[in-house]
Amino acid sequence: MEVSYIAGFWIVSFLLIVTPGADWAYAISAGIHGRTIIPAVMGLMSGHLLATIIVVAGVGVLIAGYPLLLSAITLLGAAYLLWLGVSLLRHPASVSAAKQQSGNWNVWAVKGLCISGLNPKVFLLFLALLPQFTDPNGKWPVTIQMAALGLMHLITCTLVYLCVGYGSRAVLSTRPQAARIVSMTSGGMMIFISTLLLYEQIKP
Repeated sequence: MEVSYIAGFWIVSFLLIVTPGADWAYAISAGIHGRTIIPAVMGLMSGHLLATIIVVAGVGVLIAGYPLLLSAITLLGAAYLLWLGVSLLRHPASVSAAKQQSGNWNVWAVKGLCISGLNPKVFLLFLALLPQFTDPNGKWPVTIQMAALGLMHLITCTLVYLCVGYGSRAVLSTRPQAARIVSMTSGGMMIFISTLLLYEQIKP
């Protein structure tokens, strides 16, 4: 693969990753809970990996051809995000309480998978981006090129989200009141994103 293709994709991918969204909100929430950062991030990455596999396998093009299926995934993802956001607003986490009730690792991993896996924007992102940064005349087959780019995205994404989670933990561990505010803000972000997803589906 040409270095220009790799560098171009990484720059676009990095800019999208560092833009706060539902994944950031979830990583921050995990940071407040302390020991749940790794399973939460691994869950998020499982969703991104699933999207990569779907696109690389060629299934993505088929799914994109069925608007009703994409709409169903969008509605399901939006409803799940809305539920998580409302739960955070009703029961905002404090550092002391979060350390006592960190929750099961599997639960945090599954929640992360649902957040990223049920977000059609993650899937459409890969569907739109990966083919644009491949070289049909390159030495590697296009599918291998897309798989390599997807792997690079996953590694970058994992590092950024781990930094977000551990960074929020380090900053908020000494500021209990701030942790509560950030937790409620994360819930608000989830509700806002879910509302946008729902609006996009019902607008004329």
